[in-house]
Amino acid sequence: MVKTRQDLRRLVWSERANTSGTAGCFLKARETTGAETWYYKLSCYDSYRGIYGHECANEVVASRLMGLLGVPRLEYQLVHALVSIDGVEHDTWLNRSRSFRQQGERKIAFDTFYDMEKKPGESPLELADRFGWSEAIQHMMIVDYLIANRDRHGANIEVLRDREGAVRLAPLFDSGLSFACFCYGDAERVRAFDPLSDVNANNYLGTRSLEENIRRFVDVRAVAQLAQPLSPEHRTVLFRGLDGALPQGHRDKMWDIVWERWCRLENLCHS
Repeated sequence: MVKTRQDLRRLVWSERANTSGTAGCFLKARETTGAETWYYKLSCYDSYRGIYGHECANEVVASRLMGLLGVPRLEYQLVHALVSIDGVEHDTWLNRSRSFRQQGERKIAFDTFYDMEKKPGESPLELADRFGWSEAIQHMMIVDYLIANRDRHGANIEVLRDREGAVRLAPLFDSGLSFACFCYGDAERVRAFDPLSDVNANNYLGTRSLEENIRRFVDVRAVAQLAQPLSPEHRTVLFRGLDGALPQGHRDKMWDIVWERWCRLENLCHS
């Protein structure tokens, strides 16, 4: 985290991705200094409300959770910053990251890769299994279940191809539409959110039900292959330093979501 406010008014927010279920959009920017490129992303934005929601902090918590579980993921840095959008200044939190591509690799959205490589009658899950990605996809489904991720569409999973044609599955990224994301800081809505709610998720792989994906497509061995089981002590790791970016009630609810779903996951595996 970078808590000291950074002056990032120089950034140009030229990339705009519409959200599902809101009137706002996510703004993105990039900056190259020397050989290093940083990618920046804001939480939801519209011209009336400005920047709102906690997607950037959600992204950091999700990445920390994946680190605990040993799931390959993009690492994010949460930054307190002053930014300018269409001539209006905003004091906000944003996240930034570096590229996960190695030299010579190009990225391909999973849905595009599927259309390019599928065999007749082959499903996206079957294609993933043919390329040896079954365990990684199951771990993705576990993570998305634990964080109540709403948005694992076909471009939020990527395949990386090098110059020789070899392919690999990219680390997980873009997990911000998760936890109690659509409460947008409304304390009452956050308190009322059911941690085990089977949210309607925009999944490219499997079904729109996160729990059904666990029941149908996740083998108990995939859970056993995680780096470690979650424990109450991991709460400190997930939320360290986030007191200025997330209200206490919001952090409490996020932990309830993760912990209750982990306990539910273990019960599903034992049954």
